[in-house]
Amino acid sequence: MLPIRYTQQEFQPQPQPHPQPQPKQPIKRHHTARYYAYRVRESFTTRVTKVLCAIFLSLLLVVGIVFFILWLSLSPHRPRFHIMEFTVPGLAQPSGFENAQITFNVTARNSNQHIGIYYDSMVGSVFYKDRQIGSTSLLDPFYQEPKTTTIVYGTFGAATLTVNSNRWKEFMDDRQQGTVVFRLHITSVIRFKISTWDSKHHKVHVNCDVAVGPDGSILLAWKNKKCPVYFS
Repeated sequence: MLPIRYTQQEFQPQPQPHPQPQPKQPIKRHHTARYYAYRVRESFTTRVTKVLCAIFLSLLLVVGIVFFILWLSLSPHRPRFHIMEFTVPGLAQPSGFENAQITFNVTARNSNQHIGIYYDSMVGSVFYKDRQIGSTSLLDPFYQEPKTTTIVYGTFGAATLTVNSNRWKEFMDDRQQGTVVFRLHITSVIRFKISTWDSKHHKVHVNCDVAVGPDGSILLAWKNKKCPVYFS
């Protein structure tokens, strides 16, 4: 009887299959009807609150925009002044101080859309080298409509102008240099009119620097120049 031979391959252990993991079954939770009713009410309340907040914020934004527009349209702007004419007729005459005279006119512009301006009083003064040499009342009280321009004119003469021979000599010395510089200062008490409401009184100051040439007429570079305006 022949012996039986076994090969090494026949004795190798066969791999065992790994067991597949079993999927976990979801845990089923059971809630009562009261729980679901509560969740529905909570969700509805949240949505209603969000809607009300959105409506409130929208109304607040609209009201803010309306008030801002009203503030822009009703906030009064100060009047604007420009120097148009300024003349010293006798400047070319050595003895002109005997009948010295200064004439001028400026424009006052009310740039407000819906706001009028009451000018209750107005006084004009003229300065030379920061020394007042004349003063006079200007115009009677008047009301200026919105978006209109008023010409303010005046004359400084014998009774309202203080110029002696020494001052006139200073004028003549500057004239030899080609330019004589003055400063016109206008002071006015005004009130703003908004519909049927009148504001309190405001004191407005206007400073117009101006230069004349050897002939006593305003130089072109100074004509139609804007004058600084401030309140006090």
